[in-house]
Amino acid sequence: MKTLNIDVAVIGSGSAGLPAFRAAKAAGASVVLIEGGAYGTTCARVGCMPSKLLIAAAEAAHAARNTAPFGVHVDGGVRIDGREVMARVKRERDRFVGFVVESTESIPAEERLIGYAKFIDDNVLEVGDHTRVHAKSIVIATGSSPYVPAMYQALGERAVVNDDVFAWDDLPRKVAVVGAGVIGLELGQALAWLGVDVTMLGARGRVGPLSDPAIKDYARRVFSDSFRFEANAQVEAATREGDSVHLRYRDSAGNLRDDTFDYVVVTAGRRPNMDKLALHNTTLELDARGVPVFDPVTLQAGNHAVFIAGDANNVLPLLHEAADEGRMAGHNAAQYRNASPALAPLVRRAPISLVFSEPGIAMVGARHADLAAGSFVTGEVSFEDQGRSRVMLRNRGLMHVYVDAASRRFVGAEWIGPDAEHIAHLLSWALQMNLTVDAMLAMPFYHPVVEEGLRTALRNAAAQLTAA
Repeated sequence: MKTLNIDVAVIGSGSAGLPAFRAAKAAGASVVLIEGGAYGTTCARVGCMPSKLLIAAAEAAHAARNTAPFGVHVDGGVRIDGREVMARVKRERDRFVGFVVESTESIPAEERLIGYAKFIDDNVLEVGDHTRVHAKSIVIATGSSPYVPAMYQALGERAVVNDDVFAWDDLPRKVAVVGAGVIGLELGQALAWLGVDVTMLGARGRVGPLSDPAIKDYARRVFSDSFRFEANAQVEAATREGDSVHLRYRDSAGNLRDDTFDYVVVTAGRRPNMDKLALHNTTLELDARGVPVFDPVTLQAGNHAVFIAGDANNVLPLLHEAADEGRMAGHNAAQYRNASPALAPLVRRAPISLVFSEPGIAMVGARHADLAAGSFVTGEVSFEDQGRSRVMLRNRGLMHVYVDAASRRFVGAEWIGPDAEHIAHLLSWALQMNLTVDAMLAMPFYHPVVEEGLRTALRNAAAQLTAA
């Protein structure tokens, strides 16, 4: 077996691992990048990009069906060719993956190892059956995988996760989507708009990431127009019947229902990939999930020369957060070349979360559920009569912005509405700049644009503060 002595070993070549590798190199460390699976990030292969390709097809179909209110009539029905839809999804997905693979393979071969890594002790890794790596520090950037409860594992290939959806050659006739989180909402609406009969079975009233009761209730009503949405369902039994799945569940009203589907799409969350690392061979303290206990500021596991970045730590499983964490983990890991490593803190950007639905869902800054009652005012706007939104016939949505009552500083927002992804960026920049509601209202607003709705919400909040 080959032996390699190195400053930093990075396990995983995804959205956190690649930035960690580059940051450690930039700090002057010798680095090796270890990958057990195929190159190409979760985002490119089975996440952000293929899902947006499916959503784009769904939006095209939806738009084609809804031209009549403009006086534009499409004679005849809209025909959706599922095979053509999925062929484009896979073709363009492979193109995006190719860019990532090309970038990874541009790393010199002597700085890359192929094979699953397992810990022999705190600073020694065995990669496959061919290389033993002695590293001064290690970055764990192994990502995460979809969680499938035991009830659905027994369904075999008729229970799928989002990874599997993008491998379909054609669209199914009828599916149940279990879980009403971000992935569930995006896939559920996209499949429904592409002609698939969709039933979504959520739990505990969840609607994506939303915590504001009024926004959550509005969003639930919106999605109920696209598919059967049971936000408080309880699945009691799931059985395989040939090439179908039979589900018995209680709906949101407590009524017992039986239905049969081609597939169950399980979107019950993701879990960090730790099972192949043999962490029991280390002295690292592990939490209940089997993840090393770590400092969220430095990403260091205890006092060990081990750092955890990206979806593997499950703090904020978003691409931009994974990249930021990877860079900081790589930088801090490189400090272990020195006798007294000086670790830098991770400075997080303003929180931003999106659901690529129509209308879109967005959250910026503090969640409504996390704000202390009486410490803030809520500015509201309905997009139902907002000018530009009505012009485009996209006038569905409700927004709440939260402003600190003492400092008048903008602290957060939750909403569903048109062009949410773009407004979210404006608000995240305002939050990161610590702007007050007055400073935000002093900014330019063109006419007629959807952002005028945001201005209405801000004015509403400012008026409450002035009247107080």
